[in-house]
Amino acid sequence: MDRDKHLPLTETVYYILLAVVEPAHGYLIMQKVEELSGGQVRMAAGTLYGAIENLVKQKFIAPAASPDSRRKVYVITARGLDILRLDLQRMRHMMDVTYAVLK
Repeated sequence: MDRDKHLPLTETVYYILLAVVEPAHGYLIMQKVEELSGGQVRMAAGTLYGAIENLVKQKFIAPAASPDSRRKVYVITARGLDILRLDLQRMRHMMDVTYAVLK
């Protein structure tokens, strides 16, 4: 099986995709990424918005309706969910192989 050209995801992209499983605006995405990563990943606004722009271009996330017109809200797409699941499978395989070798 060929690996998707987008894999492996960076840690930041992985957490951003997780953060937008439910629609979220930029500041909330930054908070969720920090929370999901246990404080290991903290992003500046410029880093986040650059990543969002790339993820929208790749069709991994898309703008979503927002009750507040001042905030842009994003949500993961079906393609984004697929790539997130593929990276999860990749990491699970790595962990299984590592446990088997190190036991």
